[in-house]
Amino acid sequence: MANPYDQAHELARVLKESEEFSKLKELHEVVNSDDVAKRMLDNFRQVQMELQQKQMQGAQISEEEIQNAQKQFELVQQHETISKLMEAEQRMSQVIGDINKIITEPLEELYGAQGQQAEGGEQ
Repeated sequence: MANPYDQAHELARVLKESEEFSKLKELHEVVNSDDVAKRMLDNFRQVQMELQQKQMQGAQISEEEIQNAQKQFELVQQHETISKLMEAEQRMSQVIGDINKIITEPLEELYGAQGQQAEGGEQ
């Protein structure tokens, strides 16, 4: 019987060797070596995190905060390297999401089938 932990470590190794990860790592290093780009990205992520925390706490987000976040986003989007990094992050996130969907298929099948039986009787 296959050990899921061994398979997970193998998957992590494959992800590290993937084109998506290589590109992400390369762009991450470029942004981190550019003080201006790093500061811009850090500021954007700080604003983003603060808004997410307020949202999770159920606090009202002001129009000023929304406009500030929008300005920060537009600013980082204008920086070519940061924009490319964000695109690479999105691609990597898509890969992880797809893998997660594949990994959880057995549970979906198990609980999906049980849920359908409970709703509509025997199948």
